[in-house]
Amino acid sequence: MSDATTAREPAAGAVPGERSLEERTRALEAQFLWERATPSYPATRREAEPDSPLRTPFQRDRDRIVHTKAFRRLMHKTQVFIAPEGDHYRTRLTHTLETCGIARTVARALGLNEDLTEAIGYGHDLGHPPFGHIGEEVLDETLREHAGRNFRHNRHSLRVVDVLERDGQGLNLTEQVRDGILRHTGSERPGTLEGRVVRLVDRVAYINHDIDDAIRAGILAAEDLPAQEIEMLGPTGAKRIDTLARDIVTTSGKAGDIEQSDEIGGAMLRLRKFMFERVYLGAEARSEHARVRRTVRALFEHYLQHPGELPAGPDGSDDVQRATDWLAGMTDRYCIATFRRLALPEESRL
Repeated sequence: MSDATTAREPAAGAVPGERSLEERTRALEAQFLWERATPSYPATRREAEPDSPLRTPFQRDRDRIVHTKAFRRLMHKTQVFIAPEGDHYRTRLTHTLETCGIARTVARALGLNEDLTEAIGYGHDLGHPPFGHIGEEVLDETLREHAGRNFRHNRHSLRVVDVLERDGQGLNLTEQVRDGILRHTGSERPGTLEGRVVRLVDRVAYINHDIDDAIRAGILAAEDLPAQEIEMLGPTGAKRIDTLARDIVTTSGKAGDIEQSDEIGGAMLRLRKFMFERVYLGAEARSEHARVRRTVRALFEHYLQHPGELPAGPDGSDDVQRATDWLAGMTDRYCIATFRRLALPEESRL
C-alpha cells in the first residue's frame, strides 16, 4: 500500500458510519456551542416520534416548515407596500430569508444552535395575513367586532404549524421551535437564546430593508433619514446590519443573554420610530388603508353569511375561526381577486 493511500485513510473511530448522527452532534455541540445554547437532543415534541438518522430534530423542523404551503404563499404576501409594481420590493418571503441569514450569522458568532435559529426564523411569519401589518390590524378589528376575539400573527403562525398544515394534522414541531415562533413578538421573550436572536434580528432586518424599499418607492430620500442615527449605524443597509449584528454579538457575549448596547440599540429604536412615522403610518401607506379595510371586512362578512363557501377546517373550528383561517392564509393577489369576483361578478367574467 502506498504512502499516499495510507494518508487518505481516516483515523480509527473517525468514520461517520461508526457513530450515529446524534452521537456526533452531541460531541460537537459539547465542544463548540456556548454553554447557554440549546442542544439538538433530546427532541421534545407533542407526539413522540423516532429521530432521523440523517437530520437533527431542528433540521427536520426547518424542512417541514419550508415544504409547507404556508411558506410558499409568503412570496405573494406584502411586507410593506401593497401589490407593488416593481420586481425588487421585499415580500414576506424575502423578509423571512433575510432574517434567517442575519440570525444564523449572529447565532454562529455566539456559538448558538444554528439549526434551531434557522427553523424559528423560517416559521416566524407563516401566520401573517395579506397586506402586511395593516392587514393584521384590520383582521384584528373585524374579529373583535364580530366575535370578541383578537388576531395576532405570531399566534396564528403557531396555529399554522400546529393545526392547519398537513390537512389538519400539523407538523409536530419541537417545543423549542414552537416557543420561538410564538414569542418572536409580543410581551413574552422566547425561552431559548436562539429564539431571542430571531426576535431581535427580525427588527434589524425589516427596519433596514424597509428603508431600502421606501427609497426605491420614492417615499424617502437618503437625506431624509435621521442624520445622527445613520452616522452611528452606517450609510447603507449592509453597513447598518453589520453594525447591529456586531453589537448584538459583543453585548450578548458580555451579558450572557441576547441584548443590544444602549447606544446602538437606542439608535435602532429611534430609526424604527422614524420609519413608523414616515413610512408604516405615513401618507403613502394610509392611502392604501381604506382599500385594505374595505376588502378584508367585506370578505370576512361575506364568509360569515356564506359559511358553506369555506373549507371544512379542523375539528372544533366554528365559522368565525374558519373565516379567519381562510382570510389569513390568502396572498395579496388572491385576496384582491376574490374580492373582485364577489363584489364585481360581471367584471370578473370579462
